[in-house]
Amino acid sequence: MATERIQLTKFETEVMSVLWRLGEATVRDVQDAIDRDERPAYTTVQTIVQRLEQKGAVRRTRKEGNALFFEPAITRKSVYRRLVDELLDLVGGSRPLVAHLVESGKLSLDDLKAIEKAAKKGSK
Repeated sequence: MATERIQLTKFETEVMSVLWRLGEATVRDVQDAIDRDERPAYTTVQTIVQRLEQKGAVRRTRKEGNALFFEPAITRKSVYRRLVDELLDLVGGSRPLVAHLVESGKLSLDDLKAIEKAAKKGSK
């Protein structure tokens, strides 16, 4: 399965973030590492990890006793690239997105200068 085609829900992305950070983990490790006021149930995390495995986003690495260990099978970069591409399609391109970020105060003049500098480096 091509990594570009894997679509993740918000919670699946949250679980993937834990796996990217830990590298390899059991369902219990993932549940313990989820940073929320109210931690999701073990069975909920287990279901999400199973779905991610079916999608090809994670793979089993080994088994110790009854515990299965999983690792990411896709990169954070590939998932974020897809999310950004989908966002750009949704808002009609980068200009409306940048305009919104500037208007909302989430993108500063310093940020824009850094982006411009990076763009100039990339075009050389």
